[in-house]
Amino acid sequence: MVLVGKKAPLFKAAAVVNGIEIVEDFNLADYIGKKYVVLFFYPKDFTFVCPTELFAFQEKLAEFEKRDTVVIACSTDTEQSHWGWLTLPKNKGGIQGVTYPIVADTNKTISANYDVLAGEWDYTDEGEMTAQGELIAYRGLFLIDLNGVVRHQLVNDLPLGRNVEEALRILDALQFTEKYGDVCPANWTKEDEGMKATHEGVADYLSKH
Repeated sequence: MVLVGKKAPLFKAAAVVNGIEIVEDFNLADYIGKKYVVLFFYPKDFTFVCPTELFAFQEKLAEFEKRDTVVIACSTDTEQSHWGWLTLPKNKGGIQGVTYPIVADTNKTISANYDVLAGEWDYTDEGEMTAQGELIAYRGLFLIDLNGVVRHQLVNDLPLGRNVEEALRILDALQFTEKYGDVCPANWTKEDEGMKATHEGVADYLSKH
């Protein structure tokens, strides 16, 4: 399911905030209209690729904050699992030091609504629930604008870690085009000029590159 151009599915769920505090009613709607949101899903706590991503987002958290953006992580683990992982030092396999919210999608509805839930489930004729594969989240990332609309999405398979610099680049591109009205060509970075969305604009840009 492509969510780009659509309203981001809202949710209210338990989460760990500030690296230590469990809140039962973390609400995405609290940020809509106030902040840009980078919402990213990861498969599991206490795994291998996942901590590299969570630390990578933490290392760039100040850059997101400069862009009036909050970072929110989410997996299908419980809030207690998140808390345990967050209180464990890095040298013991934990993610102590991560401060942005980590949401507990325990009932898997958030992952399903963002269409990043791996595995398949169904019911037999006898009413028994069956599942094929683990019901965990793919590595989905969604950029939500101030109007609550998804402007960018990226979904990686489980072994493939994401590039946080690319998330920042896309955020810069969105804010640039909102501010100036120009569009952002291939490989655009914030040091580059934009391009007018006209045939003449394309021709002028290509003549310079």
